Amino acid sequence: MSYFDIMGVAATGMSAQRIRISAISSNLANAQTTKTAEGGPYKRKDVIFQTIMDGENSGGVKVDRVVPDEKPPLLKYEPEHPDANEEGYVAYPNINPIEEMVNMLEASRSYEANTTVLNTAKQLALRALEIGKA
Repeated sequence: MSYFDIMGVAATGMSAQRIRISAISSNLANAQTTKTAEGGPYKRKDVIFQTIMDGENSGGVKVDRVVPDEKPPLLKYEPEHPDANEEGYVAYPNINPIEEMVNMLEASRSYEANTTVLNTAKQLALRALEIGKA
């Protein structure tokens, strides 16, 4: 595997984790959104990754799709809320902020790991060029 292959794999990982972090941020920002343009409460988003195969070697990862979570909304009794139903219940997104923060931390660590791989490959390539000068 060449330095460019290594850098390419790390770059795909960084790109995929950036999209995942964006989806998690959207989930956290909309944790209390009871009404969307589609109707009903906001639906949590999950990012599905897919391995990129490049010949014999793994070529990285890509985002296959972003899917809405199909868990039912959380119902809270708030009869004065403008989005309450006839019984006085409001449908809130089924989002656990603690779980989302753990997912954010995991995605952030993965992004950092790919950055480290990219920087290490770059340093190795530069050192190889320096050896060639001597």
